[in-house]
Amino acid sequence: MKLSELAKELQGARLAGGDAEIASLCEDSRLTGAGDLFFCYRGTHADSHLYAPEAEARGAAAIVCERETGVSIPQLFVPDGRRAMTLLSSAFYGHPERKLKIVGVTGTNGKTTVTHMLYSIFTAAGRRAGLIGTLGAKYGKKTVAPALTTPDPAFLYSLLADMAKSGVETVAMEISAHALALGKDEPIVYEAGVFTNLTQDHLDFFGTMEAYGEAKKRMFAPGRCRFAVLNADDPFGRELARGIPCATYGVEEPADCFAVTEEETLRGSRVLFNFNDELCEAELRLTGRHNVYNALAAGTAARRLGVSAEEIARGLSAMPPVDGRLERTAVFRGAEIFVDFAHTPDGLEKSLLALKEHCRGKLVLLFGCGGNRDRGKRPLMGEIAAKYADFTVITSDNPRYEEPCAVIAEIEVGFKKHSLAYTAVEDRERATEYALTLLGRGDVLLVAGKGGETTQEIMGIKYAYNDKAVIKTLIGKLKQ
Repeated sequence: MKLSELAKELQGARLAGGDAEIASLCEDSRLTGAGDLFFCYRGTHADSHLYAPEAEARGAAAIVCERETGVSIPQLFVPDGRRAMTLLSSAFYGHPERKLKIVGVTGTNGKTTVTHMLYSIFTAAGRRAGLIGTLGAKYGKKTVAPALTTPDPAFLYSLLADMAKSGVETVAMEISAHALALGKDEPIVYEAGVFTNLTQDHLDFFGTMEAYGEAKKRMFAPGRCRFAVLNADDPFGRELARGIPCATYGVEEPADCFAVTEEETLRGSRVLFNFNDELCEAELRLTGRHNVYNALAAGTAARRLGVSAEEIARGLSAMPPVDGRLERTAVFRGAEIFVDFAHTPDGLEKSLLALKEHCRGKLVLLFGCGGNRDRGKRPLMGEIAAKYADFTVITSDNPRYEEPCAVIAEIEVGFKKHSLAYTAVEDRERATEYALTLLGRGDVLLVAGKGGETTQEIMGIKYAYNDKAVIKTLIGKLKQ
């Protein structure tokens, strides 16, 4: 595609230095190849304009930039490089978002589970479905490795284009607050937008809860979302419901769609759902009240897209546990072991409460907090651990460029307000082994924070690490 054709997508763009044939798109100068269009913008940590000469040297055909970069190849000058990358990515791949019905799911917690529930429901209803989110993407027989919760624009729109080409009709997609704030999804008009909840997270990026909430609101702005599905039991959800076409779901407050849990165990729950006065019963292979909310969110959105209550129930019942989302991972010495992604105060509290209700012995928790992220969460999560777990092992969780012991110390500040029933073990594998030795019949161990992640990030290096794999290896060792 000619750069001059792409330039027509942008107001205020100016092409200088001639035209160019664009073969592909790139935003990492180290990965640039022949014929690429390289995007420059001021990032949160670096200004990629500085890397334009490297991109040229590696064969880039042209540069999109906000200012002069000193290269000899054609340059497309734009007011906002990030926005240009989003709009041009969509155009380059033929505006695939216009060919698909996309259900976007945003909120602090629950996005991954809700999108997987939607995927299962759409599949049960005989629809060709796609899924994009934290655990990667899947459609048809294809699976794509995870990148970000919401992929960067060039990858996102190439993925949507391949989905459309493959015959996908409906896509369930996680939309992070970062993606909304940075406008990654700007060309998409959501068939339905789902809001799960708003609790503390990402304040290292947003600064305040108000700014974090404003980012979430962008999905539901006029022209962005044809219909909203909102949590009536969340104050922010009730605020969003004022003045936009929506359906609400909940358990406590009056809502259009609600549910009654008929039976619940550590292995799952049987739930009766009411979707706008249509009743259905589903057997969820997921435990916890928060997963009833997730199922309500998914079912309410699917009903809006014409899926019957019977098909919703079939899809929810058929869905396997989601990787690392309060997932029952092993049994050891008569104790049940769960792995969960819970990495926020609200997420940790919900998971602990879900397990505590059915724990016949002691509830043991292993968790840490990520380095170089929202520090305000650390003492709060310490307090929650102290309140609900009988014993806690505080450890490392992606310390990144921070000293792990310093992160642990900030968690301890909150923990010590309520309890001293804990120990700190910096090395996560050693911590896990110690937690396993504490278990006996009827106990429950929750290993929280990483979920299905396959790496541990330390000083910029990602080392192979997966909680489930480590747990199974250690159990084998301890059984010897």
